[in-house]
Parts: sequence; structure tokens; C-alpha cells
Amino acid sequence: MRYLHTMVRVTDLDASLSFYCDRLGLKEVSRVENQGGRFTLVFLCAPGDEEMAKASRAPTVELTYNWDPEDYQGGRNFGHLAYAVDDIYETCARLQEGGVIINRPPRDGHMAFVRSPDGISVELLQAGPAKAPAEPWASMPNTGVW
Repeated sequence: MRYLHTMVRVTDLDASLSFYCDRLGLKEVSRVENQGGRFTLVFLCAPGDEEMAKASRAPTVELTYNWDPEDYQGGRNFGHLAYAVDDIYETCARLQEGGVIINRPPRDGHMAFVRSPDGISVELLQAGPAKAPAEPWASMPNTGVW
């Protein structure tokens, strides 16, 4: 067994691509437009995984955009995506500067949570050992839910 992808349904493909690619830094590796089924699939990978993802669509996140509107309550009970990052403080600062709310700040230098435009929680984990607690993160309160 090997991990292939996680599918997330999105309601606004442009807003979702802005979040996952422009803000979070994922890379689009393939796209499928299905006229008959009235949906678009966009496969994204973490930086550095492009070659592997293009060859096998793994490991990727599949954004599924159904052309006909649907109401996905609570991300359809989806838990969260998780990514290791080289510098959790730099990543959170960049996301915040891009307008992303940091729901659970990296107070411990190890873990943070943000949410996509569709309410999908994204966990960010410091690669390697946790960083020493630092401001403004150490005293920042939680915002919303994750």
C-alpha cells in the first residue's frame, strides 16, 4: 500500500488555487476537465514532489470542483491536511501577510493550523525539532476553529 492523494471538494476553484498555491505554496501538477461529469480535478503537490507527482499523481491533494453548486457542510466532515514546513514562523508570517488567518498559532514552535476558503483545516508542522517559542506567536491567541 502507498499513499496516493487526498480529495477535497471546493466551491470556488480560483479562491482555492489562490490559497493552496499562492499562499500555501503547493504546485499544480495536473488538471482534468470532465465535460460529461461537469467537474474539474486539480492535483497539487508540495514543492519538491513535482516529478514524483507528475509520474504517479502521488503524493497529491486533489481539488474537486463540481460545476453545479452544492452545499458542503463543514468540509463534509473532513479532518485536515498536514504539511511539514522548513520554518513554521516564516510560513505563518507569509500566510498572514497574504490574508490567511492563523487559527492556531505556532506558540510551541512546532504546530499551527489555518483554514482554506472552503473551511478545510491545514496543519503545518515544523520539519525537524521544534523552534524555540518566539513572539508574536508565543502569546497569540487561537482564532476561530481548526
